[in-house]
Amino acid sequence: MTASTWTEDRVERLRRLWNEGRTADQVARELADGITRSAVLGKLYRLGLSARRAVPPVKPKTERPRAPASTQMRPDVRPRPAGPPILDRVEDVGRATLLTLGRTDCRWPLGDPRSPAFSLCGRPAVRGAYCASHAEIAYRPAADTPRSLERLAGLA
Repeated sequence: MTASTWTEDRVERLRRLWNEGRTADQVARELADGITRSAVLGKLYRLGLSARRAVPPVKPKTERPRAPASTQMRPDVRPRPAGPPILDRVEDVGRATLLTLGRTDCRWPLGDPRSPAFSLCGRPAVRGAYCASHAEIAYRPAADTPRSLERLAGLA
């Protein structure tokens, strides 16, 4: 029979370090000599210490103040009227950036992403993530090959 790596002295040090608020990784480094973080966690579980540990109070997250809604809008784009999307708004094309793009705006990239002049279409999306004209380019029908037509007709 081999001697246990968990001597009474190590168990007491484990309890003391754990109750001081140290992490399992810190306890493992302190105990050293082949004691891993997993071994510490296993021993804590077997001793019933893991559930009884006093948890330090969690600091509440401080939210960043948001700008008023009026300044979040793109200054160079007129507000969209309510109702169905208007597809002939060419003046808005290419004025959206990653920061100004809305959830329902066309995400078609315009230009080189490394260029400072890079922008996104920004028109209202009508199919997937794109406006009607860009959706025609992005979502192309599969080519009708003789083989695919045979499968469609149930001959293949």
